[in-house]
Formats: sequence, C-alpha cells, structure tokens
Amino acid sequence: MFGDLPRALGLFELRPARVAIAVTAGVAALGSALTLAAVSAWLITRAWQMPPVLDLTVAVVAVRALGISRGVFRYLERLATHDTALRGMTSGRTRLYERLADGAPAATSTLRRGELMARAGADIDALGDVVVRAVVPIFVSAILMVASTAVLAFVSPAAALILFAALLVAGVAAPVLAGRASRIRENEGSAARTAFTEAAVRALDHGAELRVAGRLDSTLAEAKAANRASVSARDRATRPGAFADAALPLSIGASVLGSLLVGITLFGPTGGTEGGMTPMALAIIVLVPLAAFEAASVLPSAAVAWTRAGSAATRIVALLDAAEPQGRGHARERKLARPTAEGAASQLNALPRGSRVAVVGPSGSGKTTLLMGLAGLIPSSAQIEGARFFAEDAHLFETSILENLRVVRGDVTRDEALGALKSVGSGDWIAALPDGVDTTLVGGAGAVSGGQRRRLLLARALLSDAPVLLLDEPTEHLDDVSGARLLRQLLDSDGGLVDPARSVVVVTHRLPPDTRADQVIELLGSPTE
Repeated sequence: MFGDLPRALGLFELRPARVAIAVTAGVAALGSALTLAAVSAWLITRAWQMPPVLDLTVAVVAVRALGISRGVFRYLERLATHDTALRGMTSGRTRLYERLADGAPAATSTLRRGELMARAGADIDALGDVVVRAVVPIFVSAILMVASTAVLAFVSPAAALILFAALLVAGVAAPVLAGRASRIRENEGSAARTAFTEAAVRALDHGAELRVAGRLDSTLAEAKAANRASVSARDRATRPGAFADAALPLSIGASVLGSLLVGITLFGPTGGTEGGMTPMALAIIVLVPLAAFEAASVLPSAAVAWTRAGSAATRIVALLDAAEPQGRGHARERKLARPTAEGAASQLNALPRGSRVAVVGPSGSGKTTLLMGLAGLIPSSAQIEGARFFAEDAHLFETSILENLRVVRGDVTRDEALGALKSVGSGDWIAALPDGVDTTLVGGAGAVSGGQRRRLLLARALLSDAPVLLLDEPTEHLDDVSGARLLRQLLDSDGGLVDPARSVVVVTHRLPPDTRADQVIELLGSPTE
C-alpha cells in the first residue's frame, strides 16, 4: 500500500524548495516554543533569587520576542504548507486527468458512477492531507526531538536520556499504534460497512421480490453479518487507538518525573552532589520536556493521514496502470462478447464518413456495448478512430450551463452554446433563465427535468469536435413529437443539426418510420456471455 504513495505523490510535482520553506518555518515555530520554555524556566527561578532588575531585562525581552515569533512562524508554516499542498493537489488532478485522457479509455469505463470523481476528489484530497499533516510535521518533529534532546544533554545527560526514551515512545510507538488502528478502520471496517450498505439497500429496495424468491431472510442475515463485522472492526481498531492516545500523556509524565528526580538527586544537599545543579538548571530540565512533546504530539495524526493516503494512492495508481496508453487508432485483438454487436460493428466500419446510422433492438441486445466498443471504451476489434461516445446518463456538474457544455470543448463561446441549445429545442428554456447560459445548475442533474437533461447532453455532443458521434438514447424522456423531430434531424445529412461531413450513430428505442438514415441496424436476440 505505502509503496504506491511515492508514485501517486509524483503527480503533485512537489518542489523541494517549497517543502523546505514549510519545514524551516515549522522548526522555527516549535524552536521558539522550546527556547521560550527554557528561557522562562531560567527567568522564573532567577527572579526567585531577587537579583537586580537589570539582570532580568534581556530574559524578559527574550520571552516576549519568542512568544511573538512563535505565532508568526506558526502562521508562516501554515501558509507555506497549505500553499505547497494546494499547488500539489491542483497539479495532481491535472496530471491525473491528462493521463486518463491520453491513456486507454477502458480504464474509466468500468468504474461505477461517481467513482472517478471520488478518485480525483477525495483521494487527491487525502494525498494533499499527507503533505499538510504528515510530510512536513514528520520532518519538523524529527528535527525538534533531536534538538531538544541535545539541549537537555548540555544540562544533564541523564535527563536527556530519559527525554529521548520518552520521545521514542510518543514519537514512534504512538504513531505505529495509531496507524494500525487507522488501517483496521480503513480496510476491514470500510469493506464491512460497504457490504452492510449494499445488503441493506437491496433488502429495502427489493424486499417484495426477494421474499417471493425466498432470498429475503438470507439478505437480512448478510446485512446482520456485515454489521457485526463492522462493529468488530471498530472495536479492534479502538484498542491500538486507545494505547496511542495514552502514550503521549504517559510519556510526558514519565519524562517530567524522571527529569525532576534526576535534578533533585544532583541538586539537593542531602544524598546528592552538592553544587551539581543550579536552581535554574533544575527548572530547565523539568520544563523543556513539556515543550519538546509538542513536536511529538502531531505524529499519531500524521500516521493516520499517512495510512489514509496510502489507501488513496493504491486506488489512484491502479487507475493510472489501467490507463497506460495502448496506441491510438489501432484495433485491439480481443473481440466483443456479443456476437450480434460484433457483426454490426463490422458493418459500421465499412460505412463512409458522413453516414447516418440508427441502431435499434430489444433491451439487452448489446446496443450500448456496440457504441462503447466503437469508441474504444471496452476491448473491441472494430474501434472507429475519432469516435466519441455520449452516454444517456452522462454527468451534469454543479456549475453553469456554459461550463457543462464546455466539458467536450473548452473554447465553446456563449454564442455557440446558445446556438446548440436552440437547435435541440432548449431556446425558450434558456431565455427564461435569469442568467441564461451562465445559470448555475444547483445540484447538477437534479436541477433540471429528465427531458432538459437530455437536451443539454445532446447540445454538449453537438458542440464536440469529434468526427464520429455515438449517441446513446439521445431523445429518451422527451415527448414523442419532439423526440421524433430531433431523431429525423440527427439521421438526415441535410437536417442542419450535425455537419454533413461528420458521421452519426444513434441508438434508440423509438425510431420514427420516415427518417433518412443511410442504414438501420437491428440487433436481435440476447447477448451471450
């Protein structure tokens, strides 16, 4: 899992200089806190001796300066870290989309709805979190843990040794336990919750059918088992998580108590070495560890972020591997699993450019599979170069209508968008909107009716520069009159909807009898597995 993380982070194109600036600012922030603790300890104990006020002036000014610098450097560290992470996330999404666009189309065709958005959204966010919560904090913590131990060693090697051992517990053992708890939650718990959700939804949505088939009890038992597995995974994750949470306060207490005992032994006139330690030194070895553990306190969270990022990296790398380019414009050797669709594909490949073809047939005969094969989205021996598939359930984003149309071509102008929308019958609808094509579709596809969604998707397809348009049920959910009119225009070279030089292949259940299609292909029979 973690072996994929460096490769996935390679998409971020992180600049070492930016990371170094963030680490430097973090070290300065925690270094100010560490120095503040030491100077404050000296100042408190020195003031107790009631020296002349001028003897304390430098220390007082230093305390104020360190208190201010800690906040300033903390702000600069946050600024530099988030700037690095956000730049990396932008680059990561861009590189991911570029790899997918230039790679094998089949990499994304098998993903479930929303899964690609999850990879480019939540998984890239998880990789960004590892920069903010893991990479920079780990470097900062390592430097400060070594520095605090070294500082304490000048005062008392024994106290430094105790601090070092306690820091190992808080900075190594606690993150390991936290990471283990996170892995259990991420792997076992997530899988169990997914299985429970699927079984529960299946029982709720298809309870009547399952009861008739005699499978309702087994489905409910499956849901119960998955729920028990989820609870068990959560319980197993709780144990190492509890030990990880307890490790930090126990380490702090042990370090402070150990340093105090060392200091008392060296300082006290009875049973100790007379003059072996000053009051100021005693305060320093007791208070400095408190500041030193501030660096180690973030490491359990860093381990959790690292674990989540490892899982996200595995999913992203798997997607990148599936999208490895296989050579454009070359037919693949594997054949479609549907023989009726394969024969139709051979016919379509023989048609000249500019042809208008309608594909009809019963549900399950392979019409959509035919189009996906022609577009190269699934293995096919009959891929058409330059063909682009437009699915009937393509995604509408929660952005403006214009930006939704620009999905196929980023330079679509407002006039082009208005022209395409008017040509598919959405002119009056657009004119009635307050912001026209700049109106935001709040909720994406949920903001429009089924018919308007199909018109928007058809307008998007018309604005594409693909030489071959593969349209899957473009008039579904439209009324019979409007749907028939659009199909006649799509299947007529002189219909004015599509340039005569471009080919159009339309899958439909409602083919009008009077179209001017160059060919109508009817797929018969059920597909074979």
